[in-house]
Amino acid sequence: MIIKNGNVFQEDGSFCRETLYIRNHRLTEAFEETSEEEVIDAEGLIVIPGLVDIHSHGAYGEDFSDGDPEGLKKILRYERQSGITSYCPTSMTLPKEQLKKIFKGIREAEKSGDGATVAGINMEGPFLDPVKKGAHVEEWITEPDADFVRELNEVSGGRIKLVTLAPNVSGAMEFIRKMQSEVQISLGHTAADYECASEAMALGAHHVTHLYNAMQPLAHREPGLIGAAADDPECMVELICDGYHIHPSVIRTTFKMFGPERVILISDSMRATGMKNGTYELGGQEVTVKDRKAVLKDGTLAGSATNLFGCMCKAIEFGVPVDQAIFAATRNPARSIGIYDRTGSVHTGKEADLLLVTENFELKRVI
Repeated sequence: MIIKNGNVFQEDGSFCRETLYIRNHRLTEAFEETSEEEVIDAEGLIVIPGLVDIHSHGAYGEDFSDGDPEGLKKILRYERQSGITSYCPTSMTLPKEQLKKIFKGIREAEKSGDGATVAGINMEGPFLDPVKKGAHVEEWITEPDADFVRELNEVSGGRIKLVTLAPNVSGAMEFIRKMQSEVQISLGHTAADYECASEAMALGAHHVTHLYNAMQPLAHREPGLIGAAADDPECMVELICDGYHIHPSVIRTTFKMFGPERVILISDSMRATGMKNGTYELGGQEVTVKDRKAVLKDGTLAGSATNLFGCMCKAIEFGVPVDQAIFAATRNPARSIGIYDRTGSVHTGKEADLLLVTENFELKRVI
């Protein structure tokens, strides 16, 4: 395949008109065009890397926590059609035996081949602070257990990339000491103060689960987890940019505070994404969705109903510079889970995960 005349997003954040050459879904050096070669004329279009969503529970009527490989295949197909080429299915807080079944089933779902690539598993729960449980079921929350994570990682074939941890719960610091070299530990769903969060980061937890949501707010005398994350130059932070979870001003401020290399846009999407308004389920609880806003019966936000491409477009709409919004949906998440060597940018030798979009970011084709 050859893609001509496209305005290609570069690794330095600029755009350059160039020709791209692809063999076996990998970007290659230039080769001679033949009559059998598929040639795409991308005149008037922008070429950007395929998006990387490291935090999503489901879409299109399905949820990873259903434990249904066929359902996960449907999610992966929907995600790829929506411009997300690498995807981390994300679990909820559930009984341990149920989590084992869910994680084991991921191997079967990967065989599909026509959906987004499973980049790893994001384990959000059950090691959370009940005070900041959000849409998680409190009775299934447990203390951190390194042996259980290792057991899950084994049954999944070593696919766990992220584990959310509340650093203020009993055993959290010891868990970080044991696991920080095996998985990316993400701090979240916690009422931790600045000192507690800073201690966890010093031990190796350099990631934050959906910044601002399910944690103490940033206050001038009590900066909490948000302040600790800002102070840790290694810490990357997830940000839900669906227009409901966080005010546009805070979205803009976060990019200024953390810089273009540390913000990761996520969808945190649930099964209603890509579906009509109605009543759905998330982690064993009823969720009502109207106009892409998903809430529990008590009004608690319950994930989003917007995919990552939509979140990236919202960030641009809110005033985030285009290059920073693209980086936050491609390069940054890829780096955070250790797959930037193969995807996340348009570069010779990497996988040809590419999107062709208009200047107004209307998705035209997924390569």
